[in-house]
Amino acid sequence: CCHCAQAPTFPASPLPSWVTEFALQEIMSSGGAEDDIPQGERKTVTDFCYLLDKSKQLFNGLRDLPQYGQKQWQSYFGRTFDVYTKLWKFQQQHRQVLDNRYGLKRWQIGEIASKIGQLYYHYYLRTSETSYLNEAFSFYSAIRQRSYYSQVNKEDRPELVVKKLRYYARFIVVCLLLNKMDVVKDLVKELSDEIEDYTHRFNTEDQVEWNLVLQEVAAFIEADPVMVLNDDNTIVITSNRLAETGAPLLEQGMIVGQLSLADALIIGNCNNQVKFSELTVDMFRMLQALEREPMNLASQMNKPGMQESADKPTRRENPHKYLLYKPTFSQLYTFLAASFKELPANSVLLIYLSATGVFPTGRSDSEGPYDFGGVLTNSNRDIINGDAIHKRNQSHKEMHCLHPGDLYPFTRKPLFIIVDSSNSVAYKNFTNLFGQPLVCLLSPTAYPKALQDQSQRGSLFTLFLNNPLMAFLFVSGLSSMRRGLWEKCQEYLRKINRDIAQLLTHSRSIDQAFLQFFGDEFLRLLLTRFIFCSATMRMHKIFRETRNYPESYPQLPRDETVENPHLQKHILELASILDVRNVFFENTIDDY
Repeated sequence: CCHCAQAPTFPASPLPSWVTEFALQEIMSSGGAEDDIPQGERKTVTDFCYLLDKSKQLFNGLRDLPQYGQKQWQSYFGRTFDVYTKLWKFQQQHRQVLDNRYGLKRWQIGEIASKIGQLYYHYYLRTSETSYLNEAFSFYSAIRQRSYYSQVNKEDRPELVVKKLRYYARFIVVCLLLNKMDVVKDLVKELSDEIEDYTHRFNTEDQVEWNLVLQEVAAFIEADPVMVLNDDNTIVITSNRLAETGAPLLEQGMIVGQLSLADALIIGNCNNQVKFSELTVDMFRMLQALEREPMNLASQMNKPGMQESADKPTRRENPHKYLLYKPTFSQLYTFLAASFKELPANSVLLIYLSATGVFPTGRSDSEGPYDFGGVLTNSNRDIINGDAIHKRNQSHKEMHCLHPGDLYPFTRKPLFIIVDSSNSVAYKNFTNLFGQPLVCLLSPTAYPKALQDQSQRGSLFTLFLNNPLMAFLFVSGLSSMRRGLWEKCQEYLRKINRDIAQLLTHSRSIDQAFLQFFGDEFLRLLLTRFIFCSATMRMHKIFRETRNYPESYPQLPRDETVENPHLQKHILELASILDVRNVFFENTIDDY
């Protein structure tokens, strides 16, 4: 992570007058007369005050940085990291003087550590490099282990307790993203006790909000429909990021494109889906499907946010991504345009839409890209009047909706679209105007009534793209499984993925767009999982309607992919391992 700007050196004495006054007030308050304080100690306090103020200034300035665009923010982040590194080391080296002369409290040290944790987390959001999550975790973890916030409850200041509660909420988000579910459960229990104590001591108005935070995280933890169990019945934590053995390898004779996935927009706008901290379950699952397993950065880092040039990775490990929770049309289009503008040559932009379907209101004689509806975008509350007016005219199109036609300008570059919605089929009516590689993977628009409704806990289609084995177990009616059997099935699923890769690359009638995307590991895995999902649903006894099946644009040749007898045989074999073969049709081809 490059950053150009150096942290400011300490100004030579005399310091700005406000710093000196503030520092001396602090010193006086600790009981010593001003004249008794050695010059060196006085300088230590004023330097600390300067660093503390500078760090707060820079940290608050992060909010003003543009949310989109990948370059403008890096030097500013670099400066902020530098100042916080100096501040952290400074308080470690001069702890005794700061304790005696400044009255440094443990919660103040906790605040500095918490800000560094936040910096790492935001660096992860900006770069999509999962290793920064480990760094955030280590700082948040240290706060808890060293009980930096333990004395806060003794002070009669509700705003300090809120700092502590926010720290817990941020720590939980990082642990969720790192799949540290055992830590999450401990943190939730601690947070629950803290909230109870807080609301008991201070009769505040935010009690309902904090209880909602607890409910949201509890629902988030329980979103997975299947539990994998160890022999002692403890839950196995499974990770769904791309591992070394994740995607099927390209074999000799497979002719595929050289495009690579560089950028992704992950958009969540489903009504009623479980979410925590502006991440719906679907968004959470998809972002993990677009990331590699994190490495530990400690060996590579010489200080927060800074890598020696020799240690820089030779290529970007993960595609960059924007996470947009309930964006308005304007927000979505702004981020989309920024991604499109910065997309490097020979790269792909992925758009993932998990959103409520919007259906056309009036009848239309034409069948254009704005005649089939699309998916919901968030309506700003301030245009409700305008909304009511335009609804009266049936010939007008829905305004708060991302129509297929809205994406046409962006098909000038390679575009890979995934739509998980009750109106996903609107995107089947795409036209490839510019001849660039373009693929849309579209979810079923409805699921069989006999299938237990899990939509609040995330979509089945996205689950197949993130964790195909868990999705397969769920549609087979299984809710738990032993670790040994799980690992055996995962191994068999890898074999199925290899075979799907063979089918796809050897197909004679497949659209070239699929092969042009197949060279990228992430897209290769998504495509093989999509075919596995589609084949499974087509063989399943309760998935009988066309709307129960995923579709794609361009269409896949069914006999060579999703209805291939060789693949069907594999799916039945997987079902046999799990003893659920009765859930699937045996002679699927004859049933059509």
